[in-house]
Amino acid sequence: MPELHNFAASSIAGREMRRWLESLRLMAGTLGPRRPFLSSLTELLRMLASRHDFLRAHLVLFEPETGLLRLCLADTPPRASHDEYTPGVGVTGQVFATGKPVIVEKMQGHPLFLSLLFERSEEELRTLSFVSVPILAPAGSGAALSPGEVIGTLNADTRFLSREDLELRCLFLQVVAALIANEAAYLQEEMARRHRLPLREEEGTDDTADGKEERHLFIGQSKVMRHILELAARMAQGRAPVLLRGEPGVGKERLAFRIHAGSPRRDMPLLTCHCGALAPEHQDAELCGYQKGAFLGASQTRKGIFEQANLGTLFLDAVECLTLPAQRALLRLLQEHEVTRMGAGDAPVKADVRIIAASGANLEELAERGAFLPELLARLEISCLHIPPLRERREDIIPLAEHMLRRYAAEQRGEGIKRISYPALELLSRYYWPGNISELKSCLLRAAQYSEDQVIRAGDLPPSLQTAESSATEAGLSLGDAVTRFEKELLVDALIKAGGNMLKAARDLKSSYRIVNYKVKKYGIDPHQFTFRNGQQ
Repeated sequence: MPELHNFAASSIAGREMRRWLESLRLMAGTLGPRRPFLSSLTELLRMLASRHDFLRAHLVLFEPETGLLRLCLADTPPRASHDEYTPGVGVTGQVFATGKPVIVEKMQGHPLFLSLLFERSEEELRTLSFVSVPILAPAGSGAALSPGEVIGTLNADTRFLSREDLELRCLFLQVVAALIANEAAYLQEEMARRHRLPLREEEGTDDTADGKEERHLFIGQSKVMRHILELAARMAQGRAPVLLRGEPGVGKERLAFRIHAGSPRRDMPLLTCHCGALAPEHQDAELCGYQKGAFLGASQTRKGIFEQANLGTLFLDAVECLTLPAQRALLRLLQEHEVTRMGAGDAPVKADVRIIAASGANLEELAERGAFLPELLARLEISCLHIPPLRERREDIIPLAEHMLRRYAAEQRGEGIKRISYPALELLSRYYWPGNISELKSCLLRAAQYSEDQVIRAGDLPPSLQTAESSATEAGLSLGDAVTRFEKELLVDALIKAGGNMLKAARDLKSSYRIVNYKVKKYGIDPHQFTFRNGQQ
């Protein structure tokens, strides 16, 4: 019967091999240059667990800024207090240092197996094996590292059947590690970006769905802003660079997030670079990157900001702060879709990036003085939007104030400001706002701290908003004027709560629609300015 036994064994081996190959086909389908690398890697780790019973599959990548190996992704929650290794220490450290895979047949008692990242029971330590394989930098002109350089490890626990089975599983993980090399390199660059570059996400947002929606939310009730938002929606569908112009604090960065969110690149990263935060002497290195040995201290090849934004969108704030060499590099990126790293000679690297630039400066005057390249200005102005200051779109002041206070109330878990009094609204609407939306936000947060009854009143606002007319107290008014002011305040408060719906406001005031409509017209109140409270835009 040896022949039958061999036939059965070969049949089982054949089915197992088909399962491995089918898994590799599925994994290859989850990866790709236009797929979000983080979700692709997460799905791949889940597939290792569901299809091949790998436990605690995880990625550990080298962090050049700290010189440590850091846990970046896992299908099982790690220990809260341990997420890093020193190269050369433990199994993971050895694999990184040598570039060779390691198989631990039994975890318990193994001299290199430290079991720092995950909780494992005593039984698991006695019965499970551990496999760690190196992840090598991908080949190709776009790689920031030398091809074949170790950038991290792919690790997993597995049940022990035989040494032969473990070697097959190790070989399978090596193939998987080769498949995910590009995605792992992107993840390593994301780690480096958070350490090295003056790039940040929109202030006050998080990674939740609500946070992502908030990031590109732009409050615009005025006619001019509705027109700008319509133009921005059309520009979002194109490939041309966009130039956003306007005073500081008008919302250029938020509009850039909105354009990216409405573009075909919405699933790819949007990076933000504040050009004014880049030291002039380092702009070329930061934007274009550099090769290992390009200058003293260049111990490793680095991608620049332009390359990091490949396939996505790059928002360049204060673009007028770029030096002329950096402007030429940006112009080349726009014209040729390529960059050259420092120390790379004439070896350009392709970079497909959508540029959104912003400036509050007079770029035409800078171009006349020779401080800004006319060719670059002409290229950026292909699609240009001018965001007017807040004083020129006063219809947006109250909706913006309402939105900011709702956010403040949410952060305070419902204990924030409930409403703004009518006299305070009048002050907000009349003020010049030289600092635009940023100043409005600071003003409201300050007023919220001074408020004693969850209502922002005129006296809670900064002195810069107070005038002789607006700071008059109730006692100094005639009876008729005091009644009029109180009635207007009640009407505005009801309209705010009703989102501008006069019928609902009339019900809340226990009055008729006819009377409310009459009073609204009498006092010159525009109910439409309060419609944003119900989420309309």
